[in-house]
Amino acid sequence: MGEEAKDDQPESIQNPNSNRITQTQFLSWKLQKDADALARKTEVARKRAEDIAAGTVQMNGRELFLHEPWVFDNSLY
Repeated sequence: MGEEAKDDQPESIQNPNSNRITQTQFLSWKLQKDADALARKTEVARKRAEDIAAGTVQMNGRELFLHEPWVFDNSLY
C-alpha cells in the first residue's frame, strides 16, 4: 500500500534535480518579470490619466482631490 502511493507522485518530486536553475538564471528571469510588470503598470496608469483628462471615466476620491481640489474647499460654508 505504501509503495503504490510512491508511484502516484509526480516525476518532479521523485527527481528534484530535473529542473534546477542557477541563481543567475533566476535573477535574470526575475528582473525581466519585474520590468514587464512595471511596463504594464505604467501603461495602465498612463491610459487612466488620459481617460480622466478626457472625462470618460469616473474618478475615485484621490484622483478627484488631485485634479479638482476646489471640490473639497470647505471655506464656502
